[in-house]
Amino acid sequence: MSFPLPQSQSWTIAGRTFHSRLLVGTGKFASNQAMAAALEASGTEIVTVALRRADLSGKEDPFADILTHIDPKKYLLLPNTSGAMNAEEAVRLARLAASAGLPMWVKLEIHPDPRYLLPDPVETFLAARQLVKEGFTVLPYINADPVLAKRLQDIGTATVMPLGSPIGSNRGLETRAQLEIIIEQATVPVIVDAGLGAPSHAAAALEMGAAGVLVNTALAIARDPSAMSHAFRIAVEAGRIAYESGLAPAERQATATSPLTGFLHAA
Repeated sequence: MSFPLPQSQSWTIAGRTFHSRLLVGTGKFASNQAMAAALEASGTEIVTVALRRADLSGKEDPFADILTHIDPKKYLLLPNTSGAMNAEEAVRLARLAASAGLPMWVKLEIHPDPRYLLPDPVETFLAARQLVKEGFTVLPYINADPVLAKRLQDIGTATVMPLGSPIGSNRGLETRAQLEIIIEQATVPVIVDAGLGAPSHAAAALEMGAAGVLVNTALAIARDPSAMSHAFRIAVEAGRIAYESGLAPAERQATATSPLTGFLHAA
């Protein structure tokens, strides 16, 4: 007898329905062709693009032609403000993307420290508030700060995107305790963003109850980016199914899986 699996994939951001819970970034790939193949293998529907790497002028700059390799009919292009040093720069980049015809969605990133790339909470909040007022669907990248996450939700961001560990570090869920609080208090989807280096990290995030994950470096620098993208796709699906199916609670003591009392002395 077969049983239907939980409806693990369908979810919404700002009223828009998606089926894949894996968001993919487009930096660090050896070529745009490798990136395009990885996107296909991942099954993603949301692709982030750094605005500083995209040609928004219409002049077809061959060194900034990443947008020509991403089909906007297949993927939601999510412009990100990576490289912005403060709220003013981030807002200006978002407006530039919208004026160039990109969606009024923005992954808000402000990390002025080039060594650790940790997000600036004050500037992120200020930019998010302004962009929400202007009608943008804002997905802010933040440290795993439950208080900031709640304040961003309160001003109308579409998601919160706390880091698992620093960008590109591949260290996994070092902020697990804080992520659990953010997920518990969330009124919008929580997408774990940054630091996920292995499919098992992504599965663990979904098992915790995260709505999705965003992965870039682990895919781009893999020996086979397409195969790794497929592995993350499977891991995200498995993690969500496990969460919805009800994970067994961790126990302090051993619990026998087969009863031992009685039958040895039954004779």
